[in-house]
Order: sequence, then C-alpha cells, then structure tokens
Amino acid sequence: MSKTIFAPDAFAGKSVLISGGTSGIGYAAAAMFLSSGARVVLMGRDQMRGKGAEEQLSATGRVLFCAGDVRALSDCGRVVAEAIRCNGALDVLVNAAGIYHEGALDALSAEELDALLDTNIKGTIHLSQAALPHLRRARGNIVNIASDAGQHGNYFCAAYAATKGAVVALTRSLARETACDGVRVNAVAPADILTPMTERQLAADLPREDQLREMASLYPLGRIGTADEAAAAVVFLASPAAAWVTGSIYMVDGGLPA
Repeated sequence: MSKTIFAPDAFAGKSVLISGGTSGIGYAAAAMFLSSGARVVLMGRDQMRGKGAEEQLSATGRVLFCAGDVRALSDCGRVVAEAIRCNGALDVLVNAAGIYHEGALDALSAEELDALLDTNIKGTIHLSQAALPHLRRARGNIVNIASDAGQHGNYFCAAYAATKGAVVALTRSLARETACDGVRVNAVAPADILTPMTERQLAADLPREDQLREMASLYPLGRIGTADEAAAAVVFLASPAAAWVTGSIYMVDGGLPA
C-alpha cells in the first residue's frame, strides 16, 4: 500500500463496511482505513478469497470477512447485522462491489444485463437500505464506487455505463434525502484502474503490456491509475476532512476528459 496522508488514529473507533472489499479498490480502501485506526468488515461472495484478504489485512488492524452477495437483500441485512454485532455501530459504508461487461449492446444477453443491474445498482441500493438506519444513528456516510463511464459514456459498454450512471444519480439523490439526518453520500468515479477487473478485460491473445500501454496512451498523465489512488479518494470522502462534502462525484481519471 502507498503512503496515506491520514494519521494512524484518523478513523480510531470507527466502523467501516466494504462490499467488494476482498480485491481491487475495495481491498485497497480496507487497508487504508485499517492503517488509520478503523475496524473493517469485508463483504464478498468468494469465501476463500475473503478469508485470504482477512488474513492478509489482519496484521494492519481489526478486520473481519463476512460472506454475502449484494444481489440478495437478505444477505445485505445479515452482513450489516454482523458488522453491528462485532463493532457496535456502523460509521461508513463503501459500496465497492461491481462487475463489468464489454460488448455491443445488441449482443448483450438478458442474463448479462440482469447480472449488471443486480450487482451494480440493485446491490448498491440493497446494502444502503440495510445500512441506513445505523448510519443515521452514527451520523455516518456512504461512498459509492461509480465510474467515468457513468459520467460521459464509453464505447461498447452501454449497459455497464447505464448502471454506473444510475449509481451517480442514486448518490446525488440520496445525499439530498439523508442530509437532514447528518448522513453524507458521495461517490468516486474511476477511469481505468489496474485491478483484477481491468485485467479480465484484456485480450488473451495479445501481449498484456502492449494493451496496457495503449490504454495508458489515452490519459494526459500517461498511465492508468492504481487501486491505492482510487482508494485514497474513498477514504478522503469518508473522513472528517470532507465533512462539508455530500452529493459529490469525485473523478479519479488521470485527466481523461480534460
């Protein structure tokens, strides 16, 4: 993990729940929260990967993996209840669970569309619904993971972009709805970040480094981002440093639309 600007006690006594916390941006955010004193619950579908993430992160702080699928409302309620049982409260929810699909819209199957909708937007809503009563009590906050594709569109990922655009709209609307309760809601919208999800987009029959170089050439900063760089924005938005920030979509995109 790269260095963080946050003090070791910046989140002391705070309880954080991260869906999709076993890899990519969610995992990087978990490491940063832990290094700043938070207690973290990771939610994910893969039991083996989750236990591995828990073990790797346990040297940094107090962390628990709880298996669950954001597509199932009952799982969301159960995982939130477990976070409350373990940590006594819930101060921060990070909705980082998500999937990607690339291809022409007219080639998209009904099953692929359902998977995108169920995970990226319904899953974000399900977990937020389960968490909100506790976040209101704690005057906590939500950070959603959106995407640059949800802001300005991208080639051959119309359905994915639509789900991330929905996350953007949800973030802004829910921020207004919960502001009177002292609950902030923001989102981080990354462009290409070197994570397992991005690795899965690469063509198997072409050299990996050539593809990454071509991807990097699109960005004014000349490279794609790292999970730590996106996670740093997540932790900032969840922190007291962003106490007067809500309804914001924080772009982490290497200057792509500049």
